[in-house]
Amino acid sequence: MEWDTLLFFISDHEGFHGTIKTSPKDFEVTEIDTYGQLVTNPNIQGTLTQTVHQGTIKVVKSKQTTPDEIDISNQECFNLNVILNPSVNKELERFTNQIRTKTSQCKGEQQNVELSLGTFADKNLRAVVHRAVRQTFPFLQTVTNQSEIRVREDQDFKELSKLSSEGESEEFFRFIDAKVPGSAFTFLPDDSKEHRTSVHHFVSRRFGKLVETKSFTDQNQTSITVRLRDKGKQPKKRAMDCQEEEVTLYTAFTLQKENLETLEAISYMAVVLGVLPSDFTYVGIKDKKAVTYQSMVVKKISPEQLLEKAAEFERRGMKISHIQPVCEPLKLGRLQGNHFELVIRDLKPHEKHELATLEDLIQEAVENVKNSGFVNYYGPQRFGSGTYVQADQIGLALLKEEMDTSVKLFFTPEDGDSLQNKAKQHFLLTGNAKESLALMPAYKARERLMLRALHRYGSGREGCIRGWLSLPHAMRLFYLHSYCSRVWNEAAAYRLKKLGFKAVKGDLVWSGSERGCKNTTENEPNAPQVHVVTAEEEMDDVFSLEQVILPMPGNSVKYPENLLGKWYEDRLAQDGLGSCRFRVTPLKLNIPGCYRPLLAKPQNITYSFLTAEESQTTSHSDEPCAPSLSIAFDLNASCYATVCLREIMKCHVS
Repeated sequence: MEWDTLLFFISDHEGFHGTIKTSPKDFEVTEIDTYGQLVTNPNIQGTLTQTVHQGTIKVVKSKQTTPDEIDISNQECFNLNVILNPSVNKELERFTNQIRTKTSQCKGEQQNVELSLGTFADKNLRAVVHRAVRQTFPFLQTVTNQSEIRVREDQDFKELSKLSSEGESEEFFRFIDAKVPGSAFTFLPDDSKEHRTSVHHFVSRRFGKLVETKSFTDQNQTSITVRLRDKGKQPKKRAMDCQEEEVTLYTAFTLQKENLETLEAISYMAVVLGVLPSDFTYVGIKDKKAVTYQSMVVKKISPEQLLEKAAEFERRGMKISHIQPVCEPLKLGRLQGNHFELVIRDLKPHEKHELATLEDLIQEAVENVKNSGFVNYYGPQRFGSGTYVQADQIGLALLKEEMDTSVKLFFTPEDGDSLQNKAKQHFLLTGNAKESLALMPAYKARERLMLRALHRYGSGREGCIRGWLSLPHAMRLFYLHSYCSRVWNEAAAYRLKKLGFKAVKGDLVWSGSERGCKNTTENEPNAPQVHVVTAEEEMDDVFSLEQVILPMPGNSVKYPENLLGKWYEDRLAQDGLGSCRFRVTPLKLNIPGCYRPLLAKPQNITYSFLTAEESQTTSHSDEPCAPSLSIAFDLNASCYATVCLREIMKCHVS
């Protein structure tokens, strides 16, 4: 069933015809992070951002900040004027001046004085704040208490500064905090053996598991060299409570891609970088025929290695920016939403319309959806672009653990004589995975991974399982989520058709102020709670249709307690899933389900009508242009612009 055959609208305006995605540049999508900032211009309170710039990495605060360039090999030297709020930074300078200039009479009083730098919810940002403060002020110790970072005078630094100058002590502590593999620090020449022994003892006592010390004589002068031990022998951090400072080989970046599926882009980058597609994590899948900007994290690759491959990515229609080391991978769905900037071309009214002008039709349509929203269907991207087999059909086969069927569906070719279609057709006809692999193009990473596994383990049930396990976990989940999304779309249409446009008895709503599509897992202590609308609440109109949520099938969701609940039961039974546990154990897949608002609304919507002459200036063609519409808006995570446009235009869009 096509996703748009449901065609259930909630507004009664007439709409209009138009064409979207005439060019990828007519459909731009930019992720909005959990701090409400575009990933192309992140908020410094969410994460420090970096952009590729002539072989260096540039740290950027915001448009009005003068960037401070730092060498890519010394990324910890961030500017505190960039990281901290100006008032906090001023207070920190006052605090450090007080420590530096304190008199002997007040030493005892100030020994335990601390200053709060505020709370930082993001773990990665806390790690950067810790490092940046100590690189700037080596005589300070940073301490984390939950999300709050406090600073105080470092007693280790104080002890060393009695054995060497303050300047030399500062350089030594910067060396310790930087932890650059293979690096060394040499103290100034020292002719006193007793004094050198004291320095040796101090360094060994405080940092002995991290470094080794050795005295050497050059031109009758003796100095102490401190060398970082091998990485495997490094100790725990200087401050035991700063666990987020642990260095991990994860690199975050913003990916700009054009006319590429997200999974296709990942497959290509994995080949270029020599890692697995599963080493990439992201928060959402973006449109193919569009220019999109999204956050990603790659495992086992350093910022330097990623930067080296930037030119190769560009040749494939991808650009990378805002590169930075981070401590952990991204998790699917961890974003606030997406910002869309679209151009709808070739505008014309529907055959029957009453309003005088096309511009009037557009204004009425956009204002209606701005105020009333739209049915929050999953869009066509959720089901793939296949003509004969779509992703939800594969997902159903996997849920039923029909492994052989799922693989055959996976390799069903489309029309055309492309290499991938020839390879798929050859596999279905012969079952010969080795020969099919030789035909399959190199950039078709998913298909090649599957064929390699089938060649190695055979095409029986075990081989099919191995084939699916060769794909990244997120890719396997995609097919199951696609099926569940299909059921949700049908449930939404049935709910509106049978129960109307108000919240009724048995409907589900959030019990608190929750919004958006939220997963439920038995491992999550603060899982969102749902409330069942009572007859009294229906009578008193306590809840609106905008507050109604529908479950996406899974093993941890509650179903409505009205006729829609029975519909879910019958619908799943119809597909042979009456007793489904929504776990595919052989493939290590678990579907807890989630709750999704029945309606969605675009936010921050702006639009302008472009005449035929104005449209010509933005067109990517030399052909004469019809009027067009430029429109921009924000949608919550997992909401689809194509669905919003369908409600505005009252016609098929994809």
